[in-house]
Amino acid sequence: MTLPRSISTYISSIAISLLMLLVPATAVAADDGDEAKKDSVPFLNGFAVSVDLVGPAQMLFGDYGQYEAALRVNLKDRYFPVVELGMGKADHVDDITNITYKTTAPYAKIGVDFNLLKNKHDIYRLFAGVRYAFTSFKYDLSHPGMEDPVWGNTAPYQADGVKCSCQWVEAVFGVDAKIWGPVHLGWSVRYRSRIAYNDGELGNSWYVPGFGKSGGSNIGGTFNIAVDI
Repeated sequence: MTLPRSISTYISSIAISLLMLLVPATAVAADDGDEAKKDSVPFLNGFAVSVDLVGPAQMLFGDYGQYEAALRVNLKDRYFPVVELGMGKADHVDDITNITYKTTAPYAKIGVDFNLLKNKHDIYRLFAGVRYAFTSFKYDLSHPGMEDPVWGNTAPYQADGVKCSCQWVEAVFGVDAKIWGPVHLGWSVRYRSRIAYNDGELGNSWYVPGFGKSGGSNIGGTFNIAVDI
C-alpha cells in the first residue's frame, strides 16, 4: 500500500514542478510576443514631405533667406535618410559702402537623422543627424558710383554674374512631434561648417544660398511642417 502512495506522491511532485516551470516560461514568451509586436513595423515605414518656415520669415523681415522642402524616408522609426532642396535669395545693400549684393540660386542637401529615444515608435522623436550640402551660384554687385571731384562726372560700378560655389557639412539636432493624423511639427538647430568653396574672382561673397552669410561656419535652424505619405 505504501508503494503506490509513494509513486503517486512522486508523480504529483513532478507535475507541480513542471507547472511552476511552465508559468514563467509562458510569461516570458508573452513578453517576447509583445516585444515582437512592438517591433513588427516594416523596414520601409513610409515617407514624409516637409517645408521650412524659418527661411521665408528671414526674407520677410530681412534681406536674405530661402525656400526649402525635404523628403524624409522612415526606416523602422529609427533611421531617417533625408534629401533637402531649396532656393536661396539675397538682396542686400551695405549701409557703409552702399554696395548692393544680389543672388538667387538653388542648393541641395543629403544626409540622415537618427531617432535617439528608447521608444522609437513614440509619436515624439528626438533626433541627431548630419548633412552634406552643395550650391553653385552667381551674384551681382552694383554701386551707384562716386563723383569725380575734379571732372564732376560719376563712374558707377557694376559686376554681373560672378560665379561661385560652396560645399559644407551640417550637424543637426532637433525634435519632431505628431500633432494630428499625418501632420508633424518639428524644429532643428544646425551647425554649418564650410569644407570647400570658390568665392569667385572678386572674393568674399556676402551670402551663400542655403548656408547663410559667408564665413567658415555659422549656426542656424529650421521650423518644419511635415506630412506623412
